[in-house]
Amino acid sequence: MWNRVQGVVHRAYERVLRREISDGPAHIAIIQDGNRRYARQQGDDVPEGHREGAQTTEKVLDWCEELSIQELTLYAFSTENFKRSSEELDSLFGLIEKKLYEFADADRIHQNEVRIKAIGDVARLPASVQESIRYAESQTDGYEGFRLNIALAYGGRSELLTAAREVAKKVEKGILTPADVDANTVEAQLSANASRDVDLIIRTGGDERTSNFLPWHANGNEAAVYFCAPYWPEFSKVDFLRGLRTYEAREESWRQSRKNRAIALVRAVAQTEYEEGMRVATRLREQLCTSNAKELSAEVERQRTSETISHERAD
Repeated sequence: MWNRVQGVVHRAYERVLRREISDGPAHIAIIQDGNRRYARQQGDDVPEGHREGAQTTEKVLDWCEELSIQELTLYAFSTENFKRSSEELDSLFGLIEKKLYEFADADRIHQNEVRIKAIGDVARLPASVQESIRYAESQTDGYEGFRLNIALAYGGRSELLTAAREVAKKVEKGILTPADVDANTVEAQLSANASRDVDLIIRTGGDERTSNFLPWHANGNEAAVYFCAPYWPEFSKVDFLRGLRTYEAREESWRQSRKNRAIALVRAVAQTEYEEGMRVATRLREQLCTSNAKELSAEVERQRTSETISHERAD
């Protein structure tokens, strides 16, 4: 009975959150943290935590489709993860390989025209994983309905350093001049190859850090960040919707700030123009008869009053 009540409340809360979200972000990046801690909490081996996490990933793809998200980047394996035990790595690489083949052959992937792209230093991965990456990318190449980026052997600093070195090589060869190097030049060299900047980063597992994830596309775009406590296998649709609500709240705050700055600027300009008008009237007063001088001052005052009323209506 209690479980049924909880389910009803949970679904009602989902509907409330859904109504609070309008357009939402176009590109979400997720740091899938907590698989190992979840497994230990459940008394299972670590590989079971990774398998449970893979099921959450499939749910998130459903939610993205439902909410018209255009791009999703998943931080599946970082360069730091190579330090884990060989037993865990073998199991994790096997799971990644299996899921890439499954995704590439799934009807939903082709029906929704999902383009799969691996980002990171994939040359460091086992040959069998690299082959599964090539297969998934080739099977979905050209699709633009939705983009699924999977970060494997990924590190943000490494990505930026590699891009900087490539640009430096082109300058050294005379392909580019130093004056040619701009943000677009650097972005063209990034391995991430995301089609758009990141709007929202979600991190599960309770840690409040972005772990060097997509520094150019996320930090450079001042992406909103949502940290939540559930481990990745426990991540629910309510958690996902809360993340989207965080993005919307930040966007609304920015819109209000921009509006306030614009109003302050308009008022400042209007005040400057009024003060300048009064200075001109003072200079002309000496050259005009008293009645004309008063009329000039009155006209300046009328202009100020008219502008004030207009601004108040705009507010």
